Amino acid sequence: MILKTIVLNMMEMAPTPTPTGIDSAGLANFLRAFFAPLFLVVVSVVALFFLFTREITRFVQFLILAIAIGVIFYVPNIIEVTAKAIAGALGIK
Repeated sequence: MILKTIVLNMMEMAPTPTPTGIDSAGLANFLRAFFAPLFLVVVSVVALFFLFTREITRFVQFLILAIAIGVIFYVPNIIEVTAKAIAGALGIK
């Protein structure tokens, strides 16, 4: 009984191993913060080009595509939620 108590106390005092490897927890946030302003600049320049050349149909098509891509950039976890919804609709657990 005493030996068991000593062993349990020693196990509690032992240091826990630290996880090794690359920590990618903030990678998505970093990439979103880095590419989002660049994305907005490119969308603005192309949209202005379409407006100045009076190609309204191409402008509307580009705007719809830019909004769809922007949702992927700005909404966190949209890819995981969409994948889970598709898998659930297909009956995959």
